[in-house]
Amino acid sequence: MNGGIGRDATLSRKPSGVSAERQPYLNVRWLGRMEFAAALALQEEIVAKKRNDPSFEDQLLLLEHEPVYTIGRTPDRSSLFATAFRPNRDGEPGSAHLPHPLFSINRGGQATYHGPGQLMGYPIIDLRRCGQDLHKYLRWLEQLLIDLLAQYDIMAQRRDSLTGVWIENRKIASIGVGVRHWITMHGFALNVCGDLSPFDHIVPCGITNVTITSMEQETKRAFTVAEVAQPIETLARRRISDLRVITPVSSVTSPSL
Repeated sequence: MNGGIGRDATLSRKPSGVSAERQPYLNVRWLGRMEFAAALALQEEIVAKKRNDPSFEDQLLLLEHEPVYTIGRTPDRSSLFATAFRPNRDGEPGSAHLPHPLFSINRGGQATYHGPGQLMGYPIIDLRRCGQDLHKYLRWLEQLLIDLLAQYDIMAQRRDSLTGVWIENRKIASIGVGVRHWITMHGFALNVCGDLSPFDHIVPCGITNVTITSMEQETKRAFTVAEVAQPIETLARRRISDLRVITPVSSVTSPSL
């Protein structure tokens, strides 16, 4: 992987003497295949470090997961069922019917699937340096993916009120973020290649009758996740300045979000 993406999960820090007012920096790392729980723990570790030290650099973790389902902070868990609502013995929807583990996590949104062939991007960015604008951040993520796909001659777009990236009425990338003290975690999932049938067990993102697609399906070409991670690294490093409003470290405080 180009540009200093390492395969290890060791956290790094900017060299001493580097000013926070210099050109915005983003540490991008390729982590390969990783269990969801391990990736979640790594994100939480970085968020805690950034909360305690505002000068700690922003991160983008790129990886793919073993098969897993996730659902966000919502009492409505009906998206876990692709067909009729099937409650468990307590009258609440369970997950026994799912072929892979389920994690309830601190992001917005309904159920989705992550697995091999999907590029996961977990930006851990201090939005206190970005105008504390969550809407702008979501649109930045979408544009990053739209521009990436254009490099492969895939014309993607946004859809009003449906966060994510689409090709006509087919969804190719999902976005779901969590924010703690204005520091982001979770992020995007781009379908690159491989088996999409696990989506058939749920209502992806709570959108009925949505068609899930991938780069492989749209182009009839073979891709690997590691291959697609290379240009997203370049784009993210180049575009981070579009998101940032440079603020001296001394003026960054810790509001509670």
